[in-house]
Amino acid sequence: MNDSLNQIKQQITELRSLLEDYNYQYYVEDNPSVPDAEYDRVMKELISLEQAHPEFQSPDSPSQKVGGEALSVFEQVEHRVPMLSLDNVFSDDELKAFEQRIFDRLKNSQPLEFSCEPKLDGLAISILYRDGKLVQAATRGDGRVGENVTDNIKTIRSIPLKLRGDNYPAELEVRGEVFMPKAGFEKLNVYQKENGGKVFANPRNAAAGSLRQLDSKITAARPLAFYAYSTGYFSPGADIAGSHFARMMQLKGWGLPVCPVIKKVTGSDELAEYYNWIGEQRNNLAYEIDGVVYKVDSIELQETLGFVARAPRWATAHKFPAQEEITKLLDVEFQVGRTGAITPVARLQPVSVGGVTVSNATLHNADEIARLQIKIGDTVIIRRAGDVIPQVVSVVEEKRCDAELKDIVFPTECPVCGSHVERIEDEAVTRCSGGLICGAQLKESIKHFASRKALDVDGLGNKLVEAFVDLNLIKTPADLFTLSAEQIAKMERMGPKSAENLVNSLQKSKQTTLAKFLYSLGIREVGEATANNLALYFKTLDAVQNATYEQLIEVNDVGKVVAEHIVSFFSEAHNQAVIQALLDAGIHWPEIKAVSEDELPLKDKTFVLTGTLSTMGRNDAKAHLQTLGAKVSGSVSAKTHYLVAGESAGSKLSKAQDLGVEILNEDDLTALLTEHGAI
Repeated sequence: MNDSLNQIKQQITELRSLLEDYNYQYYVEDNPSVPDAEYDRVMKELISLEQAHPEFQSPDSPSQKVGGEALSVFEQVEHRVPMLSLDNVFSDDELKAFEQRIFDRLKNSQPLEFSCEPKLDGLAISILYRDGKLVQAATRGDGRVGENVTDNIKTIRSIPLKLRGDNYPAELEVRGEVFMPKAGFEKLNVYQKENGGKVFANPRNAAAGSLRQLDSKITAARPLAFYAYSTGYFSPGADIAGSHFARMMQLKGWGLPVCPVIKKVTGSDELAEYYNWIGEQRNNLAYEIDGVVYKVDSIELQETLGFVARAPRWATAHKFPAQEEITKLLDVEFQVGRTGAITPVARLQPVSVGGVTVSNATLHNADEIARLQIKIGDTVIIRRAGDVIPQVVSVVEEKRCDAELKDIVFPTECPVCGSHVERIEDEAVTRCSGGLICGAQLKESIKHFASRKALDVDGLGNKLVEAFVDLNLIKTPADLFTLSAEQIAKMERMGPKSAENLVNSLQKSKQTTLAKFLYSLGIREVGEATANNLALYFKTLDAVQNATYEQLIEVNDVGKVVAEHIVSFFSEAHNQAVIQALLDAGIHWPEIKAVSEDELPLKDKTFVLTGTLSTMGRNDAKAHLQTLGAKVSGSVSAKTHYLVAGESAGSKLSKAQDLGVEILNEDDLTALLTEHGAI
């Protein structure tokens, strides 16, 4: 390379470094060192040099924030660590109850430190850095799978394409919120109006719409911003702080913007003080917020507290009071969700609530309708609960005109498939019982049926299931086994070889176990452990199908509600017909031999599983251990006999070592299960 080119390369490097410093000073330090005009001049100079010398272009150059070629569709990305939701509190009493639950679980009432920050009204994003360079970004999606929005995320100026310093992990997943500042939102809507474009109802919708553009040049033109709020996956052994607040300061040091009003406090009283202070500042903030997020600051305590369902026990969102408005209830329709839940939806005379036009609202369930004493034709107060989901709060009785009112009648049959609806005692939700034949549940039931932990049909992805259903090629899980390679080969992105492979996978999946088959049926509340317990207890499918409520509640892990769900499911003729069709298609499993409790080799032994088990997964390991009579617990105690430690084992491993519990690795577990014939 001649001296002239070396000089140009050096100039490009210096310009990039200068722009990275400008971005850091502006977005992270909140202390811009030059006016916007100077930033724009330097950027223009860099782009000009890179265009003249494409051999020096780099994907992590600040110039890449202008956007690239348009995509035709977003790819799916599976999160290595699930992106969970947060539970909510709405009052000081509920906040104290949240703190008390933590004390109860920790069996300790010493004051706790919390990290607090505003709950930004935007879109949750996961960003992956590898060797300090941004390589992938994805939306939260359903918490497990999101959409790849890497090109769009790269256009946001506040997000560094390359981390600062050199002490960051080799792999680092940063999670945060993409949002649109208030000033940028107002300017965008003025521009949209002047140019005949879509006017956005609020900054959150504007941010979501901007981030999900297939053309990243459009995203680049939108005034989006970002604040990091946590880490996800990072390389084992990385030097990551053991405090949430300290981790946020680490991210800030690596060049990632963090909300400037994040604060560490002690106890629920100081949490409430922070909430009230932020509430007073809300209108003066440069961005929209809908509450405050509290997190137990100690990462070790977070791991001890763990999770419930899809939310952490160590964090909650304290929502601001919802906004309300008055309108008229025009009608009520009943929608069937993917789990069979039948939800009454209020059709409203459209009204603007907090800048959003609302024409539909949830009535939740039959109990809520009775509580409200609401009728079609009533004037009602509606609220955007948490500033997101509209709901009917109450009836304005002074405006009632009895002559115009109609009763709301809950259906006794599913509006979609005609199956009987069920409502378990002490449950508020009414559900369709036609889980295997209901069109509203069909896509999700087939995805579940074919999933790895169920029938494990390799090659049958979610998009292919949806295409089969949309084209009416399958109407029940049993129809999967009638598909021919010729039919499958005609599908988009499916050639003869892929079609043949899928047919072979379907044939292979017919050899299963009774536990996996029961789990694959998608019976409400019947997870892997429950399905395994049912199989071990009853031994045959006929016995499970014909079991009475009284017999079912004798099974370990089967309570009153689960037993009622099982009885209801098998009493539905539609479901029985699909099960018979599956058996006729050739699904089979080995006979389960009767074994007395005394013959179970691991009877009275308690195991705890921690870390990642790469060959079988923790759920499969749990099922195998239970087959041999073992009890599998979620926490380590002096009564624990064995701890099975997979990769990235955390605090449970340390506690087990302190207590002198015998430690098994994955190879040890495999050998144990093999020895006793479980695998």
